[in-house]
Amino acid sequence: MKIGIFFCLKSWKMNEIIGIQGITGSFHHQVAQEYFRQAVIVDECLSFEELVDNLLSGKSDQAVMAIENSIAGPIIPNYSLIDKNNLHIIGEHYLRIHQNLMALKGQKMEDILEVHSHPMAILQCMEFLKKYPNIKLVEDKDTAETARRIQEKQLKGIAAIAGKTASEMYDLEILAPEIQTIKNNMTRFVIIKKENSFVPENEINRASIKFELDHKRGSLAAVLNVMSDCKLNLTKIQSLPKIETPWKYSFFVDVTFEKYEDYAKAKSLLTIMAEYFKVLGEYKNTKL
Repeated sequence: MKIGIFFCLKSWKMNEIIGIQGITGSFHHQVAQEYFRQAVIVDECLSFEELVDNLLSGKSDQAVMAIENSIAGPIIPNYSLIDKNNLHIIGEHYLRIHQNLMALKGQKMEDILEVHSHPMAILQCMEFLKKYPNIKLVEDKDTAETARRIQEKQLKGIAAIAGKTASEMYDLEILAPEIQTIKNNMTRFVIIKKENSFVPENEINRASIKFELDHKRGSLAAVLNVMSDCKLNLTKIQSLPKIETPWKYSFFVDVTFEKYEDYAKAKSLLTIMAEYFKVLGEYKNTKL
């Protein structure tokens, strides 16, 4: 486990360890800075599995986890990690993603033989990368870690896709800025803990839930009707197969609402209607 420290001007108090996927200079690091707005200790993890393990073992107190991207869609394995480890979503944060191609200073595009980055970052930049079919694409664990390795090992002919902060932190030159396919590229991150947070009901206007339904006609439609009747706004629905039960699915759903009592009513009805019902988190919706 690697520990890094960053400071924000609003507070110099250091009291909690925040797990991030990646290292200092990564997008998860940026979210931690923006969300907590205070001095925190960062637990650098090179995989989401490591992030969850450290949270469960108590090495970190809270963690930042990417959950979906406006271009690449949901990060499905992370839903499973939250669910099977009984973690709680206590908040969310949206970050505009700006991807840049960077390499050692003095390198040019014609010198680049390979591009290394996290698979999600590569996917977000495919239209740009298609212009260079002779460049080999190599999936890596983290955007910023790749940038740091290029600098530390002085790797010529290799470029990284990462944020501008990583280029500044690891002294790399940006060969091509803003290479994401869709310029309005945004990732939603969730803040997770082992224990549920106690947010006052009047501040809760978003919930993440999971349910399983009987495999019969109209069961999902009935649930969606209940949500509509209870004035819930369905912002996302994701189905995942139950591996141990062929042809049965779990549904992961995000809803927003204006009144907690509307959500509470829907929750009581869904508990009765579903074969299995679970709340993954109740928290405050981040306004875009």
